[in-house]
Amino acid sequence: MHIESIAAPDLSWQEQALCAQTGADFFFPEPGSSVREAKRICGLCEMQSACLQYALANDERFGVWGGLSEKERLSLRRTHQQ
Repeated sequence: MHIESIAAPDLSWQEQALCAQTGADFFFPEPGSSVREAKRICGLCEMQSACLQYALANDERFGVWGGLSEKERLSLRRTHQQ
């Protein structure tokens, strides 16, 4: 029996991300709440690009990832599909 192993994604960037030091409340707000503070924190984070790439590759549908909201990531995906 041959079992292929699936490589786990490299998540080491998460340890250095500012969101890991801040808490999830800003990044996963209640519906209708502001994401301004999350985006501000993302803008200061050196891991922003890695975070956004991860979110797009893994189809993250909730929260702020890489400085973009759910709607912004969906729009970005649609733009790249055209």
